[in-house]
Amino acid sequence: MAADGRLRIDGIRPWPGAPDPSGVPLIGRERELAALASFVTAPEGRALVLRGEAGVGKSALVGHAAGLAGREGHALIRVTGVEAESELPFAGLHQCLYPVLDRTARLGARQRALLDVVFGHGTGEPPSVMALGIAVLDLLSPAGAERPLTLLIDDGHWLDDASAEVCGFVARRLAAGPVKMLIALRADERSRFDDARLPELPVAPLSDEDAERLLELHRPRLDARARRTVLDHARGNPLALYELPPGPAAPHPGGSLPGGAGLPLPRRLQLLYAARIERLEPGTRAELLRGALDGTAGRQRGGDHGTRYRMRGVEEAAASGLLDVDAAGGDFVFRHPLVRSAVVQLATPEQCRAAHAELARVHRADVERYAGHLAAAAVDPDESVAAALEAAAGSATRRGGAAAAVSWLTRAAELSEDPAQRSRRLGDAAYTAGQAALLDEAQRLLHRSEPEPGAAEPLAAVLTSAHADFVQSGAVRPAFQRLAAAVERRADGAARTGDGTLSRDETLTRDETLARAADALVTMAHYAGDPALWQRTDRILDALGDLVHPLTAMYHDASAVARSGVGLRARLERAFADPANLAPWDLARLGVCASHVDVLNQYRTQLRGAVEREQEAGAVSSVMVLLRMLMLDRMYSGEWDEARRLAQRALDLATAHGHVLLAYHARACLGQLAARQGRLDEARELQSAVDAWARPRGVGLLTQITEAIATGAALTEGDFEAAYLYAIGMTPPGSFDRHAHQIAPRALLELAEAALYSGRREQARRHALAACDAGLPEASPRLALSAYGALAMTADDLTEAARTYARVEAYPEAQDFPFELARIRLAHGIRLRQLKAPRAARQAPLLLAAEEFDRLGATAWENRARAELREVGLPSGPAAPEPAALTWQERRIADLAASGLTNKEIGERTRLSPRTVSSHLYRVFPKLGITTRAALRDALSRLPEADGTDRTDAAG
Repeated sequence: MAADGRLRIDGIRPWPGAPDPSGVPLIGRERELAALASFVTAPEGRALVLRGEAGVGKSALVGHAAGLAGREGHALIRVTGVEAESELPFAGLHQCLYPVLDRTARLGARQRALLDVVFGHGTGEPPSVMALGIAVLDLLSPAGAERPLTLLIDDGHWLDDASAEVCGFVARRLAAGPVKMLIALRADERSRFDDARLPELPVAPLSDEDAERLLELHRPRLDARARRTVLDHARGNPLALYELPPGPAAPHPGGSLPGGAGLPLPRRLQLLYAARIERLEPGTRAELLRGALDGTAGRQRGGDHGTRYRMRGVEEAAASGLLDVDAAGGDFVFRHPLVRSAVVQLATPEQCRAAHAELARVHRADVERYAGHLAAAAVDPDESVAAALEAAAGSATRRGGAAAAVSWLTRAAELSEDPAQRSRRLGDAAYTAGQAALLDEAQRLLHRSEPEPGAAEPLAAVLTSAHADFVQSGAVRPAFQRLAAAVERRADGAARTGDGTLSRDETLTRDETLARAADALVTMAHYAGDPALWQRTDRILDALGDLVHPLTAMYHDASAVARSGVGLRARLERAFADPANLAPWDLARLGVCASHVDVLNQYRTQLRGAVEREQEAGAVSSVMVLLRMLMLDRMYSGEWDEARRLAQRALDLATAHGHVLLAYHARACLGQLAARQGRLDEARELQSAVDAWARPRGVGLLTQITEAIATGAALTEGDFEAAYLYAIGMTPPGSFDRHAHQIAPRALLELAEAALYSGRREQARRHALAACDAGLPEASPRLALSAYGALAMTADDLTEAARTYARVEAYPEAQDFPFELARIRLAHGIRLRQLKAPRAARQAPLLLAAEEFDRLGATAWENRARAELREVGLPSGPAAPEPAALTWQERRIADLAASGLTNKEIGERTRLSPRTVSSHLYRVFPKLGITTRAALRDALSRLPEADGTDRTDAAG
């Protein structure tokens, strides 16, 4: 940064041996050079990806672009991805922003706080990609406004995922400003940039003709045989053409160059640096090794997460072409990743361990890098190193790196001195792998800790295998039975300990596996919906007492909200108030609890941030759960399009990772949404698919949700008799059994509507009163609204109807659930009609209902409300539509229905299925402007006689 605060231009030297951009053009790169010239000189901001194999010349093209940008007066920031820190979140972003970090004072407080969190200066939840990306844009754009700014990212495939996601987000939004971003990626290395949808310029190997030209230009003294050998081995790779041994090649015993025929090209090229490295002084080689093992790239800022080792006294290596000088910071950097790899390969194991030990001392303040270097320096088991690795695993998990944490924990197990600690850490690694959706890896880890002959299978092993069976095949009951037995054995074994070893309390207090197993039992019992499984779970939790994790207890109570939901909201507030100590699977549990008591909207931002942070390399299983919870929140709040997108994401993620149970749960949620929206064919298709899979497996929760889908579809269609029959499949009227009818509280309003509209007001009333007795209004705002609404729509007289409905309208959170509120308003209007209330009293709730249904796109429900409005003589609003023409089949079915026949009886006469009859009536009702069968006869009397209508049939 210049003294005047402006970003200075960095001079960029090309790689040694590469053509200077101001001199001879790069051979065979005319297309690429033209594209880069257009990129650099474009007046607007742009992003471009150079993609090609290692050594193909991407770095030379980046250097060429740097020269062009420099001559255009651009300020330059050059970044190099480093393999050694590809698992350290935001390390790459620190490189990108280091030259402009002194400008953070110009940002707002919130944006400064975001950058402080990711760079280790502050505390708090890691920000979402969007929030952090906006902060980065706000940091770079003013710098670019002073002088065009070009950000050059070489070896971008080695940037950590978090940094790559942010850079990709920023790159997609550069068009509006003066900042450009050029990213070089290896074609054979996966990176988060692959999903960024940025413009790409492929960099292919040179053609045979261009390869010969390049070799002739730079190595004219090679004889024909050596030339042919070089060309055959280089295969158009420019770095190989430059670096394969200079001068005439002596014949090799195998007929090939040193390194052996058939070796992969990167390996052969690494060997080419051996002579230069071996000629260096031992001290210089040791310094290079420390830089190579730490991923040196010329950044040093004490204690920061982006700190890397700074090589000193290595001018000899720079003179030999192994190092370059970073123009931005003036530090020595490796001229190519292959040089770094060669330095490590040529070092002995003892030299590498010594270098790692020194680096551990340098990075003592960085928990993850410190642990990594300590572990690499260790030979024998060492409990202190294992503990450091365990701490690093916790850090990685909280940063959204659960997959990386598995590696930390596995290495910690290897270095454990105590067999019990080794087993525990392997169990932790397996559990974390399961949460990261790495189920095969979880099983493999447990196989490394086989029990002694005759000993019971360890609880960690049972937990891992039961979890895999549960999510992969839906084997809910077998998985539960196996895990429950293991938990009981574990607790009983500890209780019998009396030989001077740990007491029961001491043993179980330290047993995190036991707590995780208890949590899994609650989940499995919830999905099974079987009273016997719930009762066994309750006995186990009661036996464990205070050893049950508070979040597990909360999760248990939320699963039985009908009797245990009171007070959950306050407990949730306390739990969410300390996010720093929550693992991602803890957040998933809290999300489920918040959804059960319908307050997830209060924690949307925090849970959405967890989804974005964890979805790639974090706790992917938790992401599947959180996406579903967020979907239900959006569905209840009336944001149906977003709800559908979230459910589809959950389905795609579960399917991709083989979590079949969670995939079917996502389908069930999509079915519920489709029923609300009136996409009835889709709803019934999903209902059928979920039911066919879940029922044979005993997944009671999902089979109850299929009943809810069918109830919602029938209500939307106006087939209230069918809706009632489906609704009582979830629970009998007046029953909220916490074990057998888990979906019943959430379907409270649906059962009341179905009973009321099918002529069973007494059953609807009994259900509403039972909901209040079960404490549902105190447990959840949506359940409170539903319970009060059910009381209003089943009131015995006008006075009670007015009083209970006023409570609905006055309820503070009623507007948070627009579809439920609109249905209650419609039902209240209908109940007022039944109680013969004045027409004027019915207009207000009906008009509000119709408007809300229209906003939501719930057409069938809106038509029902409009029909009721027409009966009260609505003075304004949409005019009553003229009755639409019915097809012959529709007219025939309508006549038969008007005569009092059921769908089944109509089907027998017309040789149609009852479902087809129902579909025809669903289309007939809106055409006639009615919502019930009772109105059919009057509506049909206003139509002209249809030619060919079978009036004899209609007469019965």
